[in-house]
Amino acid sequence: MPDQEIRKMKDKMEKVLEHLKKELLGIRTGRAHPALVSDIKVDYYGTPTPMSQVGSISTPDARQILITLWDKNAVKAAEKAIQASSLGINPSVDGENIRLVVPELTGERRVELTKLVKKCAEDARIAVRNLRRESNEAFKKMEKEGTISEDSLHDQLETTQKTTDEYIKKIDVIAAEKEREVLED
Repeated sequence: MPDQEIRKMKDKMEKVLEHLKKELLGIRTGRAHPALVSDIKVDYYGTPTPMSQVGSISTPDARQILITLWDKNAVKAAEKAIQASSLGINPSVDGENIRLVVPELTGERRVELTKLVKKCAEDARIAVRNLRRESNEAFKKMEKEGTISEDSLHDQLETTQKTTDEYIKKIDVIAAEKEREVLED
């Protein structure tokens, strides 16, 4: 039963890492990346739909994103959604395509983005620590109920802490990589 709890905690921590990676993909670095626009919600016939579901997104070069919409009637809605997003890029429309030219980042904007990366990483660390707390509480409850011994409780708490430290390090590495990417571009 303790092994199941550890496995469950690790699975949840993996999800935290995946969420962090996805969130960081959306942070603009000065290089074009489909993830910058894929989650922008387009008002598609009254339903907020992710951009990736109304058209194909590609990057013809390092500074450009090309969105080819499958429905010509959605072009205006997609253009509006991009303008309303926090991306800060003005779209140019040519027929059923929308082009976004990703400008060079200013030094000031790079500093803002690194702060955003740090905030995302800290949110992930907090989520991992909360998972550690939940697991520790579950183990203490098991010990109280007599399901596991006091020694086993100590071992499980130690394992939980080691796992937490391991995931915190992974978060730090991911965040440092993204910060370097933001500052270098």
